[in-house]
Amino acid sequence: MKVFNADQIRAWDAYTIRHEPVSSSDLMDRASQVFTDWFVAQYPDTQTPVVVFAGTGNNGGDGLVTARLLHWLHYEVKVFVCDLKGKHSPDFDLQFTRLPKDIDVAEIRSAEQFNQVHLAPGAVLIDALFGSGLNRPLEGEWLRIVDHLNAMPNEKVAIDLPSGLFADTSTPGRGVVQASRCFSFEAPKRAFFFPENADRVGKWSFGSIGLHLDYYNRTDTPFHYLTERQATLLLRPRAKFSHKGSYGHALLISGQYGTMGAAVLAARACLRIGAGLLTVHAPRCGYLVLQSAVPEAMYSADRRAQMWTGLPDLSPYAAIGVGCGIGQAPETAAALKRLLESLSRSQASEKRPGLVLDADALNLLALHPDWWRLVPQNTILTPHPKEFERLFGKTNNDFERNDLQRQKAQEHGVFIVLKGAHTAIACPDGACWFNSTGNPGMATGGSGDVLTGIVTGLLAQGYSPRDAALLGVFLHGYAGDRAAETLGEEGMIAGDIADFLGNAWASLIAS
Repeated sequence: MKVFNADQIRAWDAYTIRHEPVSSSDLMDRASQVFTDWFVAQYPDTQTPVVVFAGTGNNGGDGLVTARLLHWLHYEVKVFVCDLKGKHSPDFDLQFTRLPKDIDVAEIRSAEQFNQVHLAPGAVLIDALFGSGLNRPLEGEWLRIVDHLNAMPNEKVAIDLPSGLFADTSTPGRGVVQASRCFSFEAPKRAFFFPENADRVGKWSFGSIGLHLDYYNRTDTPFHYLTERQATLLLRPRAKFSHKGSYGHALLISGQYGTMGAAVLAARACLRIGAGLLTVHAPRCGYLVLQSAVPEAMYSADRRAQMWTGLPDLSPYAAIGVGCGIGQAPETAAALKRLLESLSRSQASEKRPGLVLDADALNLLALHPDWWRLVPQNTILTPHPKEFERLFGKTNNDFERNDLQRQKAQEHGVFIVLKGAHTAIACPDGACWFNSTGNPGMATGGSGDVLTGIVTGLLAQGYSPRDAALLGVFLHGYAGDRAAETLGEEGMIAGDIADFLGNAWASLIAS
């Protein structure tokens, strides 16, 4: 799903008005009906008082239509029109004339007047002040109004975007409504995907208001939302007469003394995702651990007992995942460099295995930036935020970090999977996908090792690096969601994600 910026969304509205054709007020009615249907599903009790705070632009018009629709559904609705400047959009004025006479409407002309507003404790507050039309932070009286709104204990529901929040750039200061929920029209906003806005957006949803499909198809954006529909399009069905050799041989280089669990988690995930064969190269201390915990995997013993120091023959492998729990000893760093050199020499070969770098492989790369010349094109890197910072440096906010992520993916010709609540996958062509699956129960040690095993297993099966990164991230979160449904988020451990991969695969294939 494409994620457009605020200017593109406005252009999409205008395109729909011209080419459907439909009047702007009728499109406003349509959007407000979609929002109202969603609102009623969240708050079905018609005894719930609803208070709409409307600005005098088109977002305020959406609020007025919503008030009218909820009134017709027998909700107790009150409207506060915040009119500080006396400037109205034509559609706002039209919708104001359509308000039923028995709706309680009050006008607010100043922040001082607004400060006298007090709501019943159980009332739900609908924020329809500004939407996505702002281009500078709120200040003065508007800032004081937002401060007063945020001080209210009531649940706050934002129409399209919390007032004061920028859709496409970082929003400085405190002048943003801190919504409990937000419903966006047609598609999510880029601002929804970053932790800096978590307390402002709350639980967000979106729904189509029927904007014209031609605009969507003809308009480019580097940003995309990875949904179940997109994930199903990536699936490669298994052939009836296939065998273990049909699904590739993966190599995981993982573990050191004290962290062999990382190797176990990655190995279990690699096999659960469908790799035909798996070999784990690990220090000799891992022999009993791996052979007992993952009997389906083969074991390749390093010459050292407690750390990775040598390379096995790489010719049998379709994909290599390296980094989980390997440590940063000088001998391990030297082995990683030899691996990169070997793969770099074979870069032009069609048989060159795909490569996934995670954890200490990334930390070692950060310590030796001259090794970037050895990293093969289309390698998949899976850093968490701190590892990303070590690799590429600090940024001032999440938007800058995402821009840097995309820049570095293009510069090095690699896929950078920045892990988080909406894991972002930056591609060498400049595209960036934000994931839709996963939950806070996955915030546990070893979850990243599972992802490395998943992506390596998909590469081994012949998925392209792009598809392996996208599908791997989606299924990782999908399995985590299945685990949370059964075990609860608090009770989850990383191994549960691997255990539920089969369930996730089956659900996605059936969808």
